Amino acid sequence: MITKELLKLVLTEQRLNLLEKDAGIPRQVLDEIQAKIHLPHIHVITGIRRCGKSTLLRQIIKKYYNDENFYYVNFEDERLLNFDPASFNKVYEVLIELFGQKKTFFIDEIQHVREFDSFVRRFYDNGFKFFITGSNAGLLKEEISTRLTGRHIDTLLTPFSFCEYLELKTGDASRLNMYTTEDRAMILKWFSDYLVKGGMPEYSIYMDPEILRRIYDDIIVKDVMVRKKISNLYSLKELYLFLVSNFGQRFSYNSLQDIVPFGSVNTIRKYIHFLEETYLVRVINKFDFSVRKQLANDKKLYICDNGFIPLISTRAGIDRGWLLENLVLNNLPANHDLFYYSGKKETDFIVMENKKVVSAIQVTYELSAGNRNRELAGLIEALTITGLEEGLLLTNDQEEEIVTDSKTIRVKPVWKWLME
Repeated sequence: MITKELLKLVLTEQRLNLLEKDAGIPRQVLDEIQAKIHLPHIHVITGIRRCGKSTLLRQIIKKYYNDENFYYVNFEDERLLNFDPASFNKVYEVLIELFGQKKTFFIDEIQHVREFDSFVRRFYDNGFKFFITGSNAGLLKEEISTRLTGRHIDTLLTPFSFCEYLELKTGDASRLNMYTTEDRAMILKWFSDYLVKGGMPEYSIYMDPEILRRIYDDIIVKDVMVRKKISNLYSLKELYLFLVSNFGQRFSYNSLQDIVPFGSVNTIRKYIHFLEETYLVRVINKFDFSVRKQLANDKKLYICDNGFIPLISTRAGIDRGWLLENLVLNNLPANHDLFYYSGKKETDFIVMENKKVVSAIQVTYELSAGNRNRELAGLIEALTITGLEEGLLLTNDQEEEIVTDSKTIRVKPVWKWLME
């Protein structure tokens, strides 16, 4: 069991390191957090490893707690490995001794501690405020869904948005005017960069590919293989490598079994779900008004950040059209249901909110004479089937409005759509 002296050393170092940490680019989700910060609920911040959750906590502490009125514990610290939940009271005692009485806890990567919900629930019931982060949806839900139901609110943190990326690269994105020639050229330059390199914060700053490779390996080994007790690491890596290399392509669990034999289709389904829980990928179904058919039809898988794709994929030469499609998927609302459409024609994305179709989106790098009819026909068919009057066709850098078959198609550059 961990001693109080070691706890004093760890918790003092953690607090000092946090306060010395650069607050970085203000994250857009701060607006969402500000709207909810007055609530007593436990605030759960989730997202892929190294997407900036600790930095976001730093920003909240600086903005709303004056760098003073808080407790901080980071359970990713190797000195707290195999932390015994019975020691939570000891942690609280040490925090009081070191920093006095506070009413707000900031806890990083809490899913490393089993049965953390008992401690959080007990202190929550006694008027304490919690901000907790985690990078594994499955492990968090196992605890939160039992004793914290109705007592928490969730925020999903993703890698840098394009606006955040612009802020990082230019120092002040607010001064850019997309309608002047010079600034538009600057925006297009950085968008071309962002399209390929993505927005993982640490990588965006240092541009060392090893950063993304390490994150990917940690996800596969630590977050999936070790935690889920999977022994066949080689086949697991083969499955994930195939999925990453064929992002945006249709697949079925049966077809995957022919490529990477795991013994059963259910095993493959389970292993893909494990990867989803790490926030590295998102799987979407084919659109159908029948839920049963949605589940039975082929799936598509997308990667949470474009930067991983050229480093991990075995596909020769990554087409920018595919990167554009992946980028659009990652900027659609995470709390909405997303589908692809396939009938006589195809459309990339159907978005549903509260079981109602709210938009249909087609993505193509360039709308040309060779593909114009095909791209428009797919979107019009999807609009007709879903009853929508207007669709969105996103491109790299084209803009126009098309009215055809009583439907309005708004053609817009992805970079402009992201900045609006």
